Amino acid sequence: MSSAARRLGAMWTYTLLRIALFLLLVGVLWLVGIRGLLAWMIAAVLSVPLSYVLLARPREAFAQTLEQGVSSRRETKAARDAKLEEAGESDPDGSSS
Repeated sequence: MSSAARRLGAMWTYTLLRIALFLLLVGVLWLVGIRGLLAWMIAAVLSVPLSYVLLARPREAFAQTLEQGVSSRRETKAARDAKLEEAGESDPDGSSS
């Protein structure tokens, strides 16, 4: 699986879990008797700290795949820059093209 596919998979997993947690909270509030806009607002406020605690592992996996992508791009850029610098030094008249 490509790194882009892993990043997208991790992003969608985390996003869908956040949405599911929010909707679960709305459902629980509805069962308790809190309905309407108030239920949606309470669920939004409660879902933030709960997702921070309950979804730490998927969030970390998403962050790790993002960091791997950034590191890979940095390594590729450094290798490309080194090749360009090496090619510039091997030019006999010192000019670069």
